[in-house]
Amino acid sequence: MSSTYRTTGTVKGPPRLDPYDLHPEMAELRTLVTARDWPGVQAFFDARSQTDQTYAASLVSEMPGAETFLADAAARHPAAPLPRTLLAYRQVVIGWGIRSAARAQHVSRDQFRQFHDWLRRAEQQLIDVCAEQPGFPLAWYVRLITARGLELGQSEARRRYDRLAAVAPHHFAGQSQLLQQLCPKWGGSWELAHGFARECAAAAPNGSNCAVLVADAHIEHWLDLPSPEDQAYMRGVPVRDDLRFAAEVSVWHPDHRPDTRWTAAHNTFAMAFSVGGHLRDAARHFAVLGDRADPSSWKYLGDDARAVFAKHRKAALAAR
Repeated sequence: MSSTYRTTGTVKGPPRLDPYDLHPEMAELRTLVTARDWPGVQAFFDARSQTDQTYAASLVSEMPGAETFLADAAARHPAAPLPRTLLAYRQVVIGWGIRSAARAQHVSRDQFRQFHDWLRRAEQQLIDVCAEQPGFPLAWYVRLITARGLELGQSEARRRYDRLAAVAPHHFAGQSQLLQQLCPKWGGSWELAHGFARECAAAAPNGSNCAVLVADAHIEHWLDLPSPEDQAYMRGVPVRDDLRFAAEVSVWHPDHRPDTRWTAAHNTFAMAFSVGGHLRDAARHFAVLGDRADPSSWKYLGDDARAVFAKHRKAALAAR
């Protein structure tokens, strides 16, 4: 059975960014956290796939004030790995918010101090979870984020990824975190980053989202280049062909099954093709997305993700 997508709204409608609007099945989770219903939250996660659990955890981590509820749940259920892991994830997001997404030279000493304090709190909890429940993938995933933030180095990040991959092969979110670590800005190299992305794409089952890493690596490389080298890079035939291959073996493959990652995956390809001027390629992804925009894919092109998405969607669809 080939993958299918249902477009809610028109391909010319106002872009939608709200994750609970794009994935309405996640609205229940927000209600449960707001109501401080831990048994309900645990049941919600237990009923989801690994991919959807990771996405759900990211939503909880972004909920202001959730840390008090999660700390209480962790205290009430000391043997359960989920509340401690979600609490750690929330602490990581708080810390990263203080640090900001700026390059290190633009982050103050006090920002770094607070950032590291929050990450160390998270890390201590995650160490305990991983020691008690080494087969719990979500904890290893979050530890990839703390490894990068605490600057523990390439070897330690790779060790944590290997532990994750041992229990959850082709864990796309975990691979995305290691890809960041392998970029030059975090002590890696473009050879390592592109090599890892291609390795993950080649090893993954057909239709997996893992090949999206190929596009992510090219986007990161593009961001690191000065103008006009950046534009020439994305317009190059090798990058275009890499993107086409990655799209064909992932979101366009007959075995692809839409999940909570599908909108982000298509947005990533749409953005990469658009930046490279490959508008007909981008149009295929926009046609499937309709009005579903993912801010993480468009933030590099302007502060107003809706306007940027709409602008590039219009240009791509006009080129069909």
